[in-house]
Amino acid sequence: MHKIHAAITAVDAYVPDYILTNHELEGMVDTNDEWITTRTGIKERRILKGEGLGTSYMAVHAVNGLLKKRGIDASEIDLIVFCTSTPDYIFPASANVLADKIGAVNAWGFDLQAACSGFVFGLTTGAQFIESGKHKKVLVVGGDKMSSIINYKDRTTCIIFGDGCGAVLLEPNYEGYGVVDSILKSDGSGAPFLHLKAGGSVKPASHESVDAAEHAVHQEGKAVFKFAVTNMADVSAEIMEKNNLTPEDIAWLVPHQANKRIIDATANRMGVGSDKVMVNIERYGNTTNGTIPLCLWEWESKLKKGDNIILAAFGGGFTWGSVFLKWAY
Repeated sequence: MHKIHAAITAVDAYVPDYILTNHELEGMVDTNDEWITTRTGIKERRILKGEGLGTSYMAVHAVNGLLKKRGIDASEIDLIVFCTSTPDYIFPASANVLADKIGAVNAWGFDLQAACSGFVFGLTTGAQFIESGKHKKVLVVGGDKMSSIINYKDRTTCIIFGDGCGAVLLEPNYEGYGVVDSILKSDGSGAPFLHLKAGGSVKPASHESVDAAEHAVHQEGKAVFKFAVTNMADVSAEIMEKNNLTPEDIAWLVPHQANKRIIDATANRMGVGSDKVMVNIERYGNTTNGTIPLCLWEWESKLKKGDNIILAAFGGGFTWGSVFLKWAY
């Protein structure tokens, strides 16, 4: 019997309508368009507005679009892996909330938290259930409402993040297409450089923690950049070497959209030209778990069956990893 691979058979995404531009940010914090653009590559980002709308709201739109494309019903889904750093609630899992909203009555699910590397970790996790033969249809969702944990008085973080969500469907493939290999890594000593100070069990919410804006992203930019630019590039080169891939073999690099300079460093380390790199950071900013599926969604029409694709990410805490997959359609 041929080896089962977990192949992406559909992709869709959703971004909110509201566009927060660099110009608008100039009126909120001490910054300017040139400063933001030269350091990050970001021109604008999407923000989810509306009372009571969480990350699952965006996921519903993305997943319903995916199901329509694939021509299947939500009841056919076996498992939902929801990769997010901004779940609707601490519990229940946003995967369960999403399943209820879309009518995935036969699916079980869970949330996966690996910061910006979450989608790469989640894709690898979901693939295991396909490869084992246990499941036939696995949804991997990556999305965040980062605006819900951003302090818009902190110019070091508010310029970077946006809201968005994407989803892929994994199904068995017997022709060698799908997830071929992955390398995933983490280093908890990086936690102080990028984290939420309060809201967890170590420091529960209090009047003091709210007043001190400790429920918003804390980032020490220089330290994070140094780790990210090295490790995301290295792990991408490592997976190429492990699978005997040359730059010419790679059809696309799909990097996490954290910073244009980190993306460029990763491409250079791999020897891949800019014409093979998916970049939409200028329009969406860093949507954390949403960046990679948003890229796949936007470039879907350019992808060809058999394309060798490298996904690469780096996230807070620290987490990082790469996935080598062959496009299946």
